[in-house]
Amino acid sequence: MRTLLLMRHAKSSWDQPGLADLDRPLAPRGRQAAPLIARHLHDQGLVPDLVLCSPALRVQETWQLMTPVLGGRVACKTLRSLYPGAPSRLLEALRRLPDEIGRALLIGHNPGLAACAVALAAAGPKKALQRMRAKFGTASLAVLSLEIDHWRELAVGGGRLESFVRPKDLG
Repeated sequence: MRTLLLMRHAKSSWDQPGLADLDRPLAPRGRQAAPLIARHLHDQGLVPDLVLCSPALRVQETWQLMTPVLGGRVACKTLRSLYPGAPSRLLEALRRLPDEIGRALLIGHNPGLAACAVALAAAGPKKALQRMRAKFGTASLAVLSLEIDHWRELAVGGGRLESFVRPKDLG
């Protein structure tokens, strides 16, 4: 059994229109949302064993704001392949996780992250599935359980959505 946490980066700023997409920082709303999601992970006993992050500044800042809430000891790997985040690239990165990782958090981008979550979640609470499929907003978190022994076995339709949480659900 594995647990996969898929999170979209927190709300980014558009205050500097000439900035390259990779260099966009978080907006004030994003700076508030990231620790809220981290507190939820902590309180639910869902602290990840490993975090995979895109190299985009808004993803890096999201994780930096979450780290202290989660105890500051979770390893993070930044992978270029997670940006912009085609679902096939996300699945490939997840399938390469070492087997000693029981719970992984991937922080990435839409539309790929949402497509990946929807593709993996074959079952789960109807309302949560509907909300996730309708809109995977910034700083939203999908928690999926996977009945697999090895990450390389991760397959489309192989997960169960346990919960889907948005920052507004927590505050």
